[in-house]
Amino acid sequence: MNTLDWVVIAAFAAVLIGIIAWVFMQKEETSGDYFLAGRGATWLAIGASIFASNIGSEHLIGLAGAGASSGMAMAHWEIQAYMILVLGWVFVPFYSRSMVTTMPEFLERRYNKESRTILSMISLISYVLTKVAVTVYAGGLVFKEVFGIDKMWGIDFFWISAIGLVLITAIYTVVGGMKSVLYTSVLQTPILLIGSLIIVVLGLRALGGWDEMMRIASAVEINDYGDTMTNLIRSNRDENFPWLGVFIGSAVIGFWYFCTDQFVVQRVLSGKDETQARRGTIFGAYLKLTPVFLFMIPGMIAFAMAQKGIVINGEAFSLSSSDAAFPTLVAKLLPAGVKGLVVCGILAALMSSLASLFNSSAMLFTIDFYKKYRPEASEKRLLHVGRIATVVVVVLGILWIPIMRSVGNVLYEYLQDVQSVLAPGIAAAFLLGVVSTKPTPKGGMWGMISGFAIGITRIGAKVLYTSMAKADGYADVKLWAADTGVHNWFYQLFYGVNWLFFSGGMLVFSILVIVIVSRFTKSASSSQIEGLTFSSATTQQKAATFASWNKWDVFHSVIILGLTVAFYIYFW
Repeated sequence: MNTLDWVVIAAFAAVLIGIIAWVFMQKEETSGDYFLAGRGATWLAIGASIFASNIGSEHLIGLAGAGASSGMAMAHWEIQAYMILVLGWVFVPFYSRSMVTTMPEFLERRYNKESRTILSMISLISYVLTKVAVTVYAGGLVFKEVFGIDKMWGIDFFWISAIGLVLITAIYTVVGGMKSVLYTSVLQTPILLIGSLIIVVLGLRALGGWDEMMRIASAVEINDYGDTMTNLIRSNRDENFPWLGVFIGSAVIGFWYFCTDQFVVQRVLSGKDETQARRGTIFGAYLKLTPVFLFMIPGMIAFAMAQKGIVINGEAFSLSSSDAAFPTLVAKLLPAGVKGLVVCGILAALMSSLASLFNSSAMLFTIDFYKKYRPEASEKRLLHVGRIATVVVVVLGILWIPIMRSVGNVLYEYLQDVQSVLAPGIAAAFLLGVVSTKPTPKGGMWGMISGFAIGITRIGAKVLYTSMAKADGYADVKLWAADTGVHNWFYQLFYGVNWLFFSGGMLVFSILVIVIVSRFTKSASSSQIEGLTFSSATTQQKAATFASWNKWDVFHSVIILGLTVAFYIYFW
C-alpha cells in the first residue's frame, strides 16, 4: 500500500461519510422510518441493497477460496438469480399486501404467534452462527493479507482490523438505520463490481487468458470419477458435491435465503409499492449473475497461477491456503491506486453485508420480541432497544469465531453447511403456507420446530465427532470412525449422510410433519389468511398484482433465466 492507495481509500471514506451525514439529517421519527426507510425505496436501491447485502467479504474470501480448492462446485449457490425472481414474482405480492415489517410477523399472520417467536429465535441464532462470525472472520483475514501486517501494538492485526471495521459499520448503521444501508449500497455496489472485475482482468492477463485457466483447472481431477475443477455437474458418487444433492440442497438453501430470510426480504419490504419491489428483485437478479465470475473465478485464477508458477515482481506466485486466494491476488497483482480501489471494494463488501445484518437483527429483536411484550413502548424506546440489540449480536458473533474455525476448513463451505440445516424447516413452513390454505397454525409451527431440532442435532454431531477425531490425532473423521468402529445409527444419520442430501431429507421431513399435524389440528379462519395464500387472495388483490408488472418485467426475467441456463450448459 502506498500513498496513492491511501488517497483512494480516503476519497471513498469521504463520500461514504457524506452519504451517512445526509441520511442522518433526515431524522427518523418512527421505527418504520428507521427499519424500512419509510417504505419509500425504489427499484435501484432495493436491487443494489439485495446484492450488496448478499455479497459480503465472505464471498471475496470464501467463494474465491472454494474456487481455489474445488473449482466450480460451489457455483450452484451463486448462480441463483432465479431464486430472487421467485421472491419478486411469487412472494412479493403476499408480503406487500400483508404490510408486515418482518418475516416472523408474516408467519404470525399465516399461522400463530408461537410461529413468529420461533422464527425470530432461529433467525437471530443463524445470524450469529453464520453471517456475523463468517463476515468478521473474512474481513480480518483479508486485511491482514492485503496490508501485510502481522501484529500491531502486540495484538494480532486480524482482530484489530476485523473488530475495527465492525465498530465503524455498527456506528453508521445505528445512526442512519435502513436508509444508510440502502443508500450506501448504491455507492458500494459499483465499487465492489469494478474492483473485482479489475482482479479478474489482471489475473487472466498474468496467467495467459481464460483458455489457459480452463486448461490448467480441467487437468485437475477432484474425485475418483473423472470430474475436474471445471465441472459444475459431478458424479452422484462424489463425496462432497453429488449432482442430485447439489440441485436439491442448493435449492432449499436458496429458497430460504432469498424468499424468506429477513436479511434479504427486508429490502423488498422497504419498497414504495409492489412494482418497485418486484423490479428491485429483477435488478438484484441481474447483479446476482456476476458473483461466479467476479469472486469464484479469481480463486481458480490464483490456483492456476500457483500451479503454473507465474513469477510476479521476481517472486513465484503461491498460496498459503485456499481462503487466501483473493487477498493474495490483491497484494501481489495490483498496481498503486488500483489496489486502493479494490480495498475499497472489500471495505464495501464487508460494511454493506454487516450493515444489513445489524439492521435486520435489531429489527427482529425490537419488533418481534420487545414490542410484542411491551406494546405500549414509545417509538423512541423502540429505536433505543434496536441499537442495543445490534451490539449484542456483534459480540455473540465475535465469540463464535473460534468455534466456527473448528467446524469447517473452507469458509464458504462452512457457511452453506450451517445454513443447509437451518433452512429446511423454515422453507417448508413458508412454501406450504403460501401455496395452500390447508396447513394449520399448529402444523406450520411444529414443522419449523422439528426442522430446527434436527438441524441443531446435525451441527452438534459434526462438532462432537470432529472434536473426538482430533483428540485421537485424526484429521479425517470418517477414517477415525472406521478405525475406532464408530458406526452406530446416530453417526450414520447425523454425520455420515452427505450434507446436501441431509438438507433435502430435512425439507421432506418438515413438510410431512406440517401435513400430518395439520390433519389433526384446527385450521386458521378464512379472515385470518385472506390474501396470504394463492386461493385466499381476493379479486381486487389479484387485479392489483396483475397491474403491477408489464411486458418489460417479463422480458428481463426471461433474459435472466436464459443466461442461467447458458451458464449451466457451458460449465456442465
